[in-house]
Amino acid sequence: MLVKQVQLEQFQLASAEADRGLELIGRAIRMAGYRNVKTIDSKSSKITKLEALEIQKGIGLNQSDALFIKHEISNGIDFDCIGNALGKERTKNNLAHQGFLLERQAGLTKGGRIHGGSLMCQSLDREGRLQNTTLMNGVHSLMIKELDPGVKSMTPTANSQKLFKVSIQMDTGKSISEFTRIYASRNLH
Repeated sequence: MLVKQVQLEQFQLASAEADRGLELIGRAIRMAGYRNVKTIDSKSSKITKLEALEIQKGIGLNQSDALFIKHEISNGIDFDCIGNALGKERTKNNLAHQGFLLERQAGLTKGGRIHGGSLMCQSLDREGRLQNTTLMNGVHSLMIKELDPGVKSMTPTANSQKLFKVSIQMDTGKSISEFTRIYASRNLH
């Protein structure tokens, strides 16, 4: 009974971590390609569809995908994937950057057992330089797939929106659990 309770607790912790990571990735997908109305006519930042949301297949740990997103900042308060408030200083060419990739888990002692990798958040620091920060550990894989527009989801979308299926596999030591969500873009036309 004790073993089952430990397994249940490990699954619940993995589930909470995966939900957090998926929510951050989903928020970034919804922001991809955002143009501020006040700057839409200026030439200060031209964002293309290709740079607004880029998926790189199989480049991370365990052949995981990586996701890179760019967008302008709004007039309100925007945050990057680690909770830093976005302002002009955290942009490059007036574009905020958010990335998600899976790397080998850092900080393990020699001979320590590895349970997955580290889901990294890539954002810009106050000088506009890329920085990688660990969001969570114990991630076995990250998969991102753009869905065919003919695929129906639970959420009604306009024709201009794109759908993305994001899957995170969490390694709990004895098993791997997969968590999947589908997100619709708001600004990709």
